[in-house]
Amino acid sequence: MNGDPAAGALGLDFGTTNTVVALADGAGSSELVEFTGPHKRDAVFRSALCFWEDESARDGIACEAGPWAIAEYLQSPLDSRFVQSFKTVAASATFERAVIFGKAFRFEDFGRLFLQRLVGHAGGRLDERPRRIIVGRPVEYAGARPDPVLARQRYDLMLREFGVELHYVYEPLGAAFSYATRLTEPATVLVADFGGGTTDFSVVSVAEPGATRRCAPLASGGVGIAGDQFDRRIVDRLVLPMLGKGGQYRSMGKTLDIPNGWFADFGDWSRLALMRNRRTLGDLSRLQRDALDPDAIRRMISLIEAEQGLPLYDAVGRLKRELSVDDRAAFHFEGGGVTIAAEVRRDEFEGWIADDLQRIETTMINALAAARIGPDAVDRVFLTGGSSLIPAIRAMFDRHFGAERIATGGEFTSIAHGLAHIGSEPDPAVWTT
Repeated sequence: MNGDPAAGALGLDFGTTNTVVALADGAGSSELVEFTGPHKRDAVFRSALCFWEDESARDGIACEAGPWAIAEYLQSPLDSRFVQSFKTVAASATFERAVIFGKAFRFEDFGRLFLQRLVGHAGGRLDERPRRIIVGRPVEYAGARPDPVLARQRYDLMLREFGVELHYVYEPLGAAFSYATRLTEPATVLVADFGGGTTDFSVVSVAEPGATRRCAPLASGGVGIAGDQFDRRIVDRLVLPMLGKGGQYRSMGKTLDIPNGWFADFGDWSRLALMRNRRTLGDLSRLQRDALDPDAIRRMISLIEAEQGLPLYDAVGRLKRELSVDDRAAFHFEGGGVTIAAEVRRDEFEGWIADDLQRIETTMINALAAARIGPDAVDRVFLTGGSSLIPAIRAMFDRHFGAERIATGGEFTSIAHGLAHIGSEPDPAVWTT
């Protein structure tokens, strides 16, 4: 792509699961930044970090990100800490810092390290960045009680060295702007972005090609339920019962149910790796001593000590993908001395996530209401994000809008493209939050 970087813009889709970067040249075109990873060249950069001890590194701790983080973990899982989905704690006041190899890391520390490694692996494409950076953000942050002001503060600190002129735009608006380039006539468009941590909606009015202002946002809405939550349902049903959930322990001469709080972090990808610390493992050892089924707690300890978060994540993701194309699939996980196998039907999985889908559907209806329109007034529906491939989600939109109005494509890259194009607009403030 030719052009002066200062005249263009950069779209940064920093996602819970993946991160994508697009560059716009200021002349109407944009392209994705690709990374030559250990095994392939790809524009999708995994939002993950791996830490390990190295005397030659700063503070004695080395770090990698993206596919390189995965490669480092696979090389030496017991001597590393693999951190993923850390975006989900951005708006959490209860998350202050994580201690890894004796060093405390705040969210913004994770973010800065991640971006530094991302730039370093871009083959020089990001060494000189445009002044204008358009950053995607969820409509509603993940978490039980998300604090958007805190999230903005943390994002600002994370991006302090990445760009000069920062603009934050709802992620589905980026997808809407990208989708608008495919339309040849005016339309009212509903965009649904199914990420790892959140599901977000935007209603946008798209004018005819060549209009001074092609897109105008009408309303947005979001909910902190998405791919990671669906993963949690699978872990809760297939994995945690093998690790002691639903079991009992003895205390003061009484037999009590093991509180579910013991298992909350294990089902959270952003916190699972952080359970490998002296205090947590000590507490679990004491629980194992008092549990009626100590072997179950031993299995949980083994998985934590053997740093099995990534293999478990992969097994869960594989099951979801297979259930998106087949009526049944086999779940199989083996690691840390633990083997878990089960046959899962698609309708079972859909039952596990039924309440989540209901909340997503309600959020969609509320977004339309905020735009003062009903489903009949929507001309096009654009679905993006990995979970948009789940049949139950597609069926939900078919019921409301009919299959003929629904479009998909660029599930992992459309937001970054759209953000970069928004940055090329004369006044991106129209889109910013």
